[in-house]
Amino acid sequence: MTEVRDVVILGSGPAGLTAAVYTARAQLRPLVIEGEPSSTSDQPGGQLMLTTEVENYPGFVEGILGPELMTRFRDQAARFGADYVTAKATRLDFSASPFGVWTGSGDGDPDVSARVVIVATGARALMLGVPGEARLLGHGVSTCATCDGFFFRDQKIVVVGGGDSALEEALFLTRFGESVTVVHRRKELRASKIMQQRAFDNDKIDFRWNSVVTEVLGDGKVHGVALTDVESGDRHELDAAGVFVAIGHEPNTAVFAGQLAMDDAGYIVTTDGTRTDVDGVFACGDVQDHVYRQAITAAGSGCMAAIDAERWLEGGGGA
Repeated sequence: MTEVRDVVILGSGPAGLTAAVYTARAQLRPLVIEGEPSSTSDQPGGQLMLTTEVENYPGFVEGILGPELMTRFRDQAARFGADYVTAKATRLDFSASPFGVWTGSGDGDPDVSARVVIVATGARALMLGVPGEARLLGHGVSTCATCDGFFFRDQKIVVVGGGDSALEEALFLTRFGESVTVVHRRKELRASKIMQQRAFDNDKIDFRWNSVVTEVLGDGKVHGVALTDVESGDRHELDAAGVFVAIGHEPNTAVFAGQLAMDDAGYIVTTDGTRTDVDGVFACGDVQDHVYRQAITAAGSGCMAAIDAERWLEGGGGA
């Protein structure tokens, strides 16, 4: 028979793992379906696994690397009894509690059932969709400076984007690269003022304004990018050994299509805290937040989801 858990948590970023800490301490035996390491989305640890130094998470005066922070989250939840499955949810049945959750082909009985499901699947990095990008992913194209920056020591690097994530990547990559060029389609950055100033003050960083990458160049590995000026239409090539894409994110909600209410951008709609439109299903973190999108707000909403879930169960939900 399919195992029935009090709580199943989908996702293992700050929101999911904070929910795991709280539900485990409440003795609700949470099972965290944490994602797949090989996936370009829903990876274990969430987006912080692709983040460099986290300076604004309370309690870490000197900052902490994103992957280290997520390891601490995971270990803390495990200490209180959270269990983990390294897989992705591929099918869900939210028609009645206990809810069915599949992690394989989606055939047959659910792999696990849950009286409560907490959705914390986060968001994923967007890609450029230009020639050469997919072919050279992992061979010079990356979305993770922490993972891959070391491989570009004393080489030229391109970062695509104009937000905080792009500048954070660029600043981190200056530790390794000979130079870092930020390519942005506009003439002004979208990043916070403090991040802009840090980038402008760094002698290793320069900018290509009003430009878009139209091709990643290379045979077996990256050797440059083709840029097009959005105003003049002129095309030229820029030498680079590494291309880091940091242009935004989309919520990981495809598996919930037709089951949970979403807004036009695909984010799960929540009301009264973290409640979705399905009684007994709660959502937290970047999968339902397109405004703040910070580790601390994700963790806070994970706490909220856990408390909402505990109170729902105490009130007789999922019986």
